[in-house]
Amino acid sequence: MNYVAPRWLPGGNLQTIWPALYSHRVFGPHPQYRRERWATPDADFVDVDWLTSPHAPPLHGSLPPEGAGLAWGGPALQPSTSREEERPLLVLFHGLEGSSRSHYAEAFADFARTHGMAYAVPHFRGCGGELNHAPRAYHSGDFAEVGWMLEQFRAKHRGPILAVGVSLGGNALLRWAEEMGDSAARVVRGVAAVCSPIDLAAGGYAIGRGFNRLVYTRMFLNTMVPKALRKLQQHPGLFDGAALKAARDLYEFDNIFTAPLHGFHSTEDYWARASAKPHLAAIRVPALVVNARNDPFVPAWCLPSQGEVGTHVTLWQPAHGGHVGFPQGPVPGHVRTMPDAVGGWLNRHLT
Repeated sequence: MNYVAPRWLPGGNLQTIWPALYSHRVFGPHPQYRRERWATPDADFVDVDWLTSPHAPPLHGSLPPEGAGLAWGGPALQPSTSREEERPLLVLFHGLEGSSRSHYAEAFADFARTHGMAYAVPHFRGCGGELNHAPRAYHSGDFAEVGWMLEQFRAKHRGPILAVGVSLGGNALLRWAEEMGDSAARVVRGVAAVCSPIDLAAGGYAIGRGFNRLVYTRMFLNTMVPKALRKLQQHPGLFDGAALKAARDLYEFDNIFTAPLHGFHSTEDYWARASAKPHLAAIRVPALVVNARNDPFVPAWCLPSQGEVGTHVTLWQPAHGGHVGFPQGPVPGHVRTMPDAVGGWLNRHLT
């Protein structure tokens, strides 16, 4: 695993911010989605976007010279030749306040399209563009919701399923795999977590200080607080609205909203019980855990070693990449390198 960032974009913060705002996708048009709404057991709903863009063979002539999984150790892939209903399905669980239109979600859609895979992005509650009905929202350890979603995909799709989670979605996906043990293989062939805060306390500490607090914390709170206040209007008395308006970091937000709403005693209890890192050795399905060592959200010192995670887990910890960045190519760069590498690793577990 030897990803190297372009010289024109040094440092974890630039490798995080620039790709999300400016790097282009290079492969085809923006993906087109068909939305399904699934009713949940608690009388709520989740929205799932299915890729409908025409499938295409790999665009070998368009691959940037630095690109794809080759730099990460993966062979070139060929599109699936299975019948339509039996082709592999790639499911992506998005990150905090993400969606099917996040830059990484569209990049994975490109990967799926060029390799003949079905592709779907289930939205965590409140992230599909419409306020949900139930009091609950979503959180980093929501393995029950991830499990319910994957069971629906398993019931609907005949072919093999692969799952990737990005940031928050990756931690929740790993928690599901940990809780399921041997049973996870009944649902998926493999899972991958990209830039996930597998040690939530370390990540919470990092994002709550200095530049991270000024930029990333403010960015998240600017969308999360209004959503939570709309939830309070929907369910009066659900939490202390005045205290939430005064929250200045994710620790305070989680203490007032996320933790009590989802059965945790406090932020500390939530971060401890929801973190995937302590349970990685329990995973019994092929799992890839990717973390750049210069990720502003996930300190390198908290990342596990291979000896801590068990034989089913593969760790990729490149020196560069930022948080879900991994830019490549000349200015303005592109964001296909990471999906090609991660998707290639997952695809090798289809047989």
